[in-house]
Parts: sequence; structure tokens; C-alpha cells
Amino acid sequence: MNIVNILEEIEKVDCEIYERLNPRRAAMKDFFNFGKKVALSAAPLALGSMFTKAYGQTTPSGVIDVLNFALTLEYLEYHFYNHSLLAAPGLIPAGAATTAITTIRDHEKAHVDLLKGAITASGGTPVSFTYDQFDFTAKNTFPTVYTNYDTFLAVAQAFEDTGVRAYKGQATALKGMSVLTTALQIHSVEARHAAHIRSMRAARGATIKPWISLGSGGVANDTGIAAVDAVYAGENLDAQAGITITGIANGVTKAAAVESFDEPLLKADVLNIASLFIK
Repeated sequence: MNIVNILEEIEKVDCEIYERLNPRRAAMKDFFNFGKKVALSAAPLALGSMFTKAYGQTTPSGVIDVLNFALTLEYLEYHFYNHSLLAAPGLIPAGAATTAITTIRDHEKAHVDLLKGAITASGGTPVSFTYDQFDFTAKNTFPTVYTNYDTFLAVAQAFEDTGVRAYKGQATALKGMSVLTTALQIHSVEARHAAHIRSMRAARGATIKPWISLGSGGVANDTGIAAVDAVYAGENLDAQAGITITGIANGVTKAAAVESFDEPLLKADVLNIASLFIK
């Protein structure tokens, strides 16, 4: 989606944005003409300036921290997939699997670039991570992550499920800020990644669904790998908004209740998970 498409989508939910930007619609027309020429990499800078003018918002340091937190996770995912494609020959089967992982890798790179631009446009300094700063074996917890395809997919699932819960956990910190829209757009794509990785595992015989479900012993970790229990902590709830789902009607099981809702993951918990993979 280019900047023109983004502006058109914004207009759908805020029809008065032009007037808030400038009472003369001609000024906005000029911005659209510029948007047709601007490179996607420059879009965050333009949008950051536009939203500040439209809504009179400044970006608190806490929001910059949240964006850098998200950027760290995106770097983690990007380097994980990029290395699997470029430096682990034979790991990913040719065909649909390679196409899927390449697409997901490219999505993560786009997320990295967008978050870096948004942070810079907001007056912050983006964090930066190279592949060498990560340890994807998680201190030898997954020694075959780049030689065994099933291990690779299991770790990928843990990363994607963590990302989905992490974005959800930070939504309240971005409330009222224009960057919340960006975060939610990334969040939904991460959820699609998680579902697709889960489907790839299921195709290889793993007993797993496209969504988080109860595993053995009533634990929400359905990966079959105890080492990633922290990714699924708190997901085995059968109550929402003070209502016990299993009590609504006969036949509603706890498993169904757990599958129907995702829970947020606190920043501290996400950092503990990520720290296993950061040197």
C-alpha cells in the first residue's frame, strides 16, 4: 500500500482530516501529488509530519520506547527468517514453503523499515540489531534450529505467537496516538503469519490448529515444546470481561473458550522471552 492508498483509507475513517490539516483542500491536493512520487521508505516521515499537523500530537518518550520495543521484535523475526533463506541451504523445502518463508521475511523487513521511519519522524532514535547480535539456538535450547526444518517451524511459531501477543499488550500505551493504527496493522499481519506457520506445521503432521489452543495438561502451549511455555503464559483463560465463557451455555468447553480469545503479553514478559535469543 503506497502513501496515496494510506491517505484514502484515512479519509474513510476521518472525513474531516483535510480541514484539520489545512482549510484549503488545494493544499491537500499538492500533498497527494507529492505522494504519487514519494518512495515508500519516505512515507513514515511524511505521515509523521502530517499527523502532527492534523491532530496536534507530540510523541512522548514512552511511545518511542514502545515503538523501539516493537522494532526489536521485528528485527528478531526478520533476521531469523533471512538467515534461514540465505545461510541455511537445504533447510526449507523448495516450492511453497520457500515462497511462504520468503514472503514472511519480506513482511518483517517492511515492518522494520516502517517502524524505523516512524521513530525517526517522531524525534526518536531507532534501535538497530544485526544477525550476529542474536542467538537463535536460545543458548543451545534449540541447537538444530537451522538444520532441522521441524525445529525451525516450531521456533518460528513461538516468535509469531509472541509478536501477536506483544502488540496487543502495548495497544493501551499507544491509545490516542496515530501510531496505534500502524501498530494494529502490523499486529494483524503477525497474526496471519502465526496462523500460516501453524498450518505449515500441521501439514507436516503436528497436532496443531491455526490458533492457540489447549495443549496437554490443560496448558495453552500447544507447540509440544515446554521450553516456550513463557510464550503462552496466561492464554488458558475461560473468562472474559468478568464472564466465564464455559457457563454461558451447555457444551461450551474450556478448550473452545481458550481458542476464542487471545490474551495480551506484558512487555516485561516479552523481553524475558526475547532475551533468550539476544546475545
